[in-house]
Parts: sequence; C-alpha cells; structure tokens
Amino acid sequence: MVEPKSKEPNCFECAHHHITWDAKFPYGCKAIGFKSRVMPSAEVRQNSGESCLAFTPSKKARVSDL
Repeated sequence: MVEPKSKEPNCFECAHHHITWDAKFPYGCKAIGFKSRVMPSAEVRQNSGESCLAFTPSKKARVSDL
C-alpha cells in the first residue's frame, strides 16, 4: 500500500514568511531566521527531510477568501 504524500506547507500562507528584497536570497522565514533562494519550506525539507514544523497560518486575507 502506498502512503499519500503529505502536502508541503505553502510559505505564502504562513505568518512567518517574508520577502527579503535581497536579489540573491529573496525568501525568508522569521520563525527559523534564514533567507533562501527557494521557498523556505522546500529548504527545510531538503536539509532536514521533514516538513516545516514552524508553519503557522497567516491571518491575512487571501484573494480566494474575498
């Protein structure tokens, strides 16, 4: 039996995600405290082998919620 893949957290929906405006490292995570060239959740998965445990849903309204 094949287990379903767990869905990666969407950093754009996370309260800790921010845009750094650093051209070399445009994405950042305030919870873990790093900047990255790729989405922080992908960086966490690549380095730890697990999904990001710092994901916290943002309270900002998304376009789909309007």
